[in-house]
Amino acid sequence: METSQNEIIRVHMWVSGRVQGVGFRAHVEYHGSQIGVTGWVRNVGYDSVETVAEGTRAQIDKFVAIVKQGPRASRVDDERVETETVTGEFQEFGVKRSI
Repeated sequence: METSQNEIIRVHMWVSGRVQGVGFRAHVEYHGSQIGVTGWVRNVGYDSVETVAEGTRAQIDKFVAIVKQGPRASRVDDERVETETVTGEFQEFGVKRSI
C-alpha cells in the first residue's frame, strides 16, 4: 500500500549500539522538533534508544534517516522500525523518562 508524502504516519523505532552517553536523545529531540514531528525518545537498557514519532511521510522519512545516523560520537549497530496506527496523542517532540 503506497502512501502520499502528506499522509500522517507513525513509526516506532529502536536503535542499539553506542547510543548512550553521546547526546543521542538530545540529537533526536532537536531534529524531531526541527523537522516538525511529534512524539518522544528515551533510553532503554544499557545500549538502546527507543523513539515514537508521528508526522507526514516526508517528515518521518527524514526523521528515520537522522535517527539511523545519530550524532557524530554515536554508532548505530542495529535498528528496527515498525509502522503503527496514528493516535495524534502528542503535541510536540520530547525526551521521555528512561526505562
